[in-house]
Amino acid sequence: MRSRARAHVATLFLSTVVGSALLATGPGAAHARTPSPPSSSSIGLPASVDGGAWASGHLQGTAIDRRRGHMYFSFTNLLVKTDLAGRPIGSVTGLTGHLGDLDFNSADGRVYGSLEYKAAQAFYVAIFDGSRITRMNMDARTTDVLSTVHLREVVRDYTADMNGDGVFDGDTGNTPDHRYGCSGIDGVAFGPDLHGRGGGRLTVAYGVYSNTARTDNDHQVLLQYDVRDWRKYERPLSEDALHTSGPASPGGKFFAYTGNTTYGVQNLEYDGDSGNWLMAVYKGRKASFPNYGLYVLDGSKPARRGEVKGQPRPEYGRIVSLLPRGLHHEPSGVYGYESGGQYGLVSLDDGRYYVAEAGTVDSGGTTLQTGRAVLHRWTGAVPNPFAVRGTAR
Repeated sequence: MRSRARAHVATLFLSTVVGSALLATGPGAAHARTPSPPSSSSIGLPASVDGGAWASGHLQGTAIDRRRGHMYFSFTNLLVKTDLAGRPIGSVTGLTGHLGDLDFNSADGRVYGSLEYKAAQAFYVAIFDGSRITRMNMDARTTDVLSTVHLREVVRDYTADMNGDGVFDGDTGNTPDHRYGCSGIDGVAFGPDLHGRGGGRLTVAYGVYSNTARTDNDHQVLLQYDVRDWRKYERPLSEDALHTSGPASPGGKFFAYTGNTTYGVQNLEYDGDSGNWLMAVYKGRKASFPNYGLYVLDGSKPARRGEVKGQPRPEYGRIVSLLPRGLHHEPSGVYGYESGGQYGLVSLDDGRYYVAEAGTVDSGGTTLQTGRAVLHRWTGAVPNPFAVRGTAR
């Protein structure tokens, strides 16, 4: 699905050295840093925000703190904080798990992200205190910038022995194990209760293995949590002794019928303007489905009880509906779009979005991962509902 950090110590050292060199001398104008422009409040939101170039994993997600004028970039094993001119303010290193999608919680001013340790069968919501990220290369394990909450519901589905042979088949999609094809978690977003009862919730989306030979992996699975009392669960990150402090179960579990995708919802985002949810994915490979890159959940329709299709035994759960707009695949009934957003998607709740772009750059024979957030507006056009938009107040 995504790049993994292997030689972590060497990688983080190289990130420090090469990243600093880029900021100082910048091989190429794209990474040069210029004198400070006026504050973001006086110039409005920029047309793009550059997340820099790093010896890390590829870009996974983005989040914005508009009040403070900060953007956050998840580079798999590295969190980077910039201002809205793209100047790095700080970074968090020392993550050997997989840091995925991000979202900013305006209620407590912190950044939430998905964090996986598949080999240890451990899945967490990572919570970064952005106010404490004040310098580069802050170690997630030895500083007070990060706390984590364990998600045991994900563990149950990831480790499910679906064929009853008593063997956990591990991190592979080529198996009947893993309930719903669960490969862990990735997309995260804050938004209303999908039951339609109002109230803010953190929604966490499953990763789903690509497997065309099974029928029980054709839904996106969404868990919702009320995080207002999560302080009692939060623990520092200790990768030598991964904890299991977290809620016994989610406040809600929901299913969206899209067809199988390659590693599930990469970026999840709630749009306060339309009231809809956006799910950006890596395309699936089943010929019986349209395999779109973006699916939109209809926020005007509360979840309903219905069949979770394709399961080994009949199963019913809370089904959420796709918005009946965009491209339509009549044989499956699935609606969707073709667009970016798989590497980062931020709604500004006024018809505008930051859609992230990922890439690479060569620096003296070393490949660095790059990312930037580009301002778009929602048009709803097909196949791509986003159009690039310039600077706006």
